[in-house]
Amino acid sequence: MSRVDTRAASDPLRRRLRRIGPMERREEAVAFIRRFHRENELGEGASRKREAEVRRALSRDGWYAHTPEELAFGARIAWRNHARCVGRLHWKSLEVRDLREVADPDEIAGYLLDHLTDAHCGGRVRSIISIFAPVKRAEIPPYVESDQLLRYAGYLHEDGQVTGDPRNIELTRTVESLGWERPAEPGMFDLLPMILRDREGRRLIYEIPPEARPEVEITLPGHPEFDALGLRWYAVPVVSGMILSIGGIDYPCAPFNGYYMSTEIASRNFADENRYDLLGPVARALGEDTSARPPLWKDRALLELNRAVLGSFARAGVTMVDHHAASAQFMEFNQREKAAGRVTSAQWSWIVPPQASAACPVFHLPMTDHKMVPNFYRSGADDGAGLRPNHYEERRHRYRQRIDRWKREIRDWRRARS
Repeated sequence: MSRVDTRAASDPLRRRLRRIGPMERREEAVAFIRRFHRENELGEGASRKREAEVRRALSRDGWYAHTPEELAFGARIAWRNHARCVGRLHWKSLEVRDLREVADPDEIAGYLLDHLTDAHCGGRVRSIISIFAPVKRAEIPPYVESDQLLRYAGYLHEDGQVTGDPRNIELTRTVESLGWERPAEPGMFDLLPMILRDREGRRLIYEIPPEARPEVEITLPGHPEFDALGLRWYAVPVVSGMILSIGGIDYPCAPFNGYYMSTEIASRNFADENRYDLLGPVARALGEDTSARPPLWKDRALLELNRAVLGSFARAGVTMVDHHAASAQFMEFNQREKAAGRVTSAQWSWIVPPQASAACPVFHLPMTDHKMVPNFYRSGADDGAGLRPNHYEERRHRYRQRIDRWKREIRDWRRARS
């Protein structure tokens, strides 16, 4: 069942899309086609033929369509290139669902519920991406407005106190304005419906049935006071607010998931002051004096939260990785990329875990975000602004490299002025 907002007059997605010209689109398209044929060893003849097809389509229509094989390859490379993800070791295992022909919002919602159920897979979380229609010239396709398919409500009270997730106060107000009714007794972990926008920009909300949104109760054996806090979290994080960019074509509706790293829930969602801010309640439940100075009770609260989250997911049989294992996986991924003759794109502040940072090998690893495409981005004015084709591992003449650098500098200057 869905409810519709017929008063929508603007589409925020247009403001988030990258603004690239015909030459940039052609450059990205040709670079992607060459990479596709090179990494799949399909031969230069096939590559030149496909390049010619793409160039003609771009000259004629300003747009071209990816083959199913190109789409699957591009989605996996986008994951491999994404500088903010620590869990890229298994990028080849990403399951790609080509749903570009699905345009009806009700059908999209149905496929997204299938995605949630299949990704959970009884606890053995599978990495899946569901790719719907791309932006075609000025035409905006339906897309998910929520930044994740699953989000907990945030209720702001008159005294300024918040019940639930403060990050989602505005999202909660939005779904309530569309007809969603909060529970009689609002709680800390009330799951919100997902929001879709259709081609006309109207909002539609869809309730998520319990079987599609399994949750894990967070407990800590031997600490009943901790268990009394009633913590829980959903098992599968499906990111839906990022735009997938492949060869100059943007896919604004491409929800994807991996599995959680424990610190994402314990050290960020539960501990951040602008989220659940639970360090004080957790420390008191553990018998710590929260007035002590220095406040090392925060360190114990963080440690026990991580132990609780890891243990609870393990007891529930749901896939999760700890931050030490994730860091080791990233180091292996980095070595594999070097062995393949590729550079690793990474942002230090996103790759290094917030817990026991210096004890993880990634802490000491120099990192550079090369902003390579294909990739995922949230906004063309932020993380999508500098995305460009990667020529690092190609054997190019020094004059060609110099021209590429000049082109990048000119484009960056133009974007800065605009």
